[in-house]
Amino acid sequence: MKSLIFLLGLLGATRAVTVSVSATASHPIPTTLWGQMFEVDPISRLSNLCTNCAIFLETGYQCESLLIPSSFVSNPLHSTGDGGLYAELLQNRAFQQVTPGTSAALNAWQAVNGATISVIAESVPVSSALPNALHVVIPNGRTGPVGFANTGYFGIKVTASTTYSASFFYRFPTASSFRGTATVSLQTSSGQILGSSTVSISGAQTSWQQLSVQITPTITPSSTGNLFVITLDGSAAAGQTINFAMLSLFPPTFKDRPNGMRIDIAEALSEMRPSFFRFPGGNNLEGQTVATRWQWNATVGPLVERPGRVGDWGYINTDGLGLFEYLTWCEDLNMIPIMAVWAGFALGGTSVAEADLQPFIQQAIDQINFVIGAQGTSEAADLRVSLGHPEPFALTFVEVGNEDFFAANTYVYRWHDFVDTLQAQFPDLHFIATSDTSNPILSPNPTEYDIHVYQTPSWFAQNSFFYDGFERNVTRYFEGEYAAISTNPDDIFGTPADGRLTFPTMQSSTGEAAFMTGLERNSDIVFAASYAPLLNHVANSQWTPNLVSFDSGAVYRSTSFYVQMLFSQNRGDEYIPSTLPNRTGTIFWSVVRNTTAQSIIIKVSNTIATETSLTFNLPFTTVATTGTLQIIQGSATTSNTPTTPNAAVPVTSSIGTGKTFTYNAPGFSFSVITLVAH
Repeated sequence: MKSLIFLLGLLGATRAVTVSVSATASHPIPTTLWGQMFEVDPISRLSNLCTNCAIFLETGYQCESLLIPSSFVSNPLHSTGDGGLYAELLQNRAFQQVTPGTSAALNAWQAVNGATISVIAESVPVSSALPNALHVVIPNGRTGPVGFANTGYFGIKVTASTTYSASFFYRFPTASSFRGTATVSLQTSSGQILGSSTVSISGAQTSWQQLSVQITPTITPSSTGNLFVITLDGSAAAGQTINFAMLSLFPPTFKDRPNGMRIDIAEALSEMRPSFFRFPGGNNLEGQTVATRWQWNATVGPLVERPGRVGDWGYINTDGLGLFEYLTWCEDLNMIPIMAVWAGFALGGTSVAEADLQPFIQQAIDQINFVIGAQGTSEAADLRVSLGHPEPFALTFVEVGNEDFFAANTYVYRWHDFVDTLQAQFPDLHFIATSDTSNPILSPNPTEYDIHVYQTPSWFAQNSFFYDGFERNVTRYFEGEYAAISTNPDDIFGTPADGRLTFPTMQSSTGEAAFMTGLERNSDIVFAASYAPLLNHVANSQWTPNLVSFDSGAVYRSTSFYVQMLFSQNRGDEYIPSTLPNRTGTIFWSVVRNTTAQSIIIKVSNTIATETSLTFNLPFTTVATTGTLQIIQGSATTSNTPTTPNAAVPVTSSIGTGKTFTYNAPGFSFSVITLVAH
């Protein structure tokens, strides 16, 4: 039956389509409509997959079995925050949450020229949050540089004439008469020095001292397989034992923020002109246990006071990218935050009993006060002020938990107790529910729900009317996560050999674009939407596809990235009704108005290979005879990858327009037509 519907739609798509546009807007479009969802590690979604219904349960489908495909769980890292957006270049920089004395504790570290290195539980730690240190022994009988190196997050990009900021803490466990210099350098894997700096160290330093240097390389190597190296002269330092803690290496950061973001990734995300940023997740909020949940207060302040945490899938979060950094990142891109608070459920299955919720509700209150509290009104607000941000941050939306349909029975009391208290203290905030819509019945009644969908390209096209039948009442919807991830409707979360996409394709991106025309049409009740996952390190990937991929040296914008960008860059403030697309067809459109520019913006998604002709009838008194066309197109499988990063990119040209004009939409294309009309 599905095949018959698709074939009928295909035949219909070859015919010309006439679109009559209304002169009057139906509703304003929220300024928050297009934004970004950040998850430290998208593998977390795998625990949420329903193999029976193949979409998330918030959409109203039911299932009885949950399955995590083992092929995606083998690697515990994804490197979207640490090693990704967060600009820190050293992996395992502070030996957080590792077991001293094990080889795993030395992840990303290696000895240089015969040094003996190990991770120890420091008897005098650099801080209570960071109990471990790197124990380095310089052996006798060695000459030349001896020490240790870090391989970074699958490489370190080194660029000549760029200044890198390095720092570390050190101490001698036992005082010695040693006086000398440590060389801090960037090197190729073969030992070629690209840039270096020296700093004096003393054997009399038995308490922790932080040293900082800057390195400006003179050579740009051809590879990113480079090392961060600290060495001493082997002869002069023979027999010495030195402990190191909290080592760091930063390149220049986006907008020169201390402890900031990687420039090329930040610039790519900025190109989308997002209106909001949802953080800190995603399931990474919840923790596998109550003790390992994300806690805002463990992610702010000096880096040596941040213990980090074992994330939900075995990887270690440094929490260098913490609450304060999320908020300043929102300011830098002029985004509003959609911030989640932990709501009493851990992914391992634990729901906090209602009688025991109060400390966690108080932690949520403190988290919100850190963001918006006035100076002098709470310790949390004063902490923000002490970090250099005296004015409150902007905040409108707070998400209460994440995907709480997994504990729907306890969400009833958890939602009630959290929201009742939070609304009383913060009456101007909107609280977003994360259970199935209207199931269970929640009190107080949610004014916003978060809905997630992962499906096939054809599902998204055939469900562009998903929200048209929703009741118009006080409830609004956040399409918080969605993506076309497979061409196989019978095995959505399978392997690439079984239809799973490794990168978005023009087929998947045009399917998503068709769905987005429906989000735009229903923006009277859909107030925000974000593709997910946002980021992916191609050298360490465990969920595909992703919106933006990267490695240590470059960023790769997917076809879906460009679709998201074109929607966001070509916004209207009013939705203009028009002839509706065929619900089971293959060509989809939406029409919006930018009242300030007096322009009409028409978005068209053709989800099949056949060109489709559309004739637009515009009722306006003044209509320009030429407009601007932005289009991205390709074959069904056209995909931007590290080997073909620009296989499909938007192209801008002029187009003839008028009160009546015809546009031939190429196969597998997404087009934006902008013209003056009023």
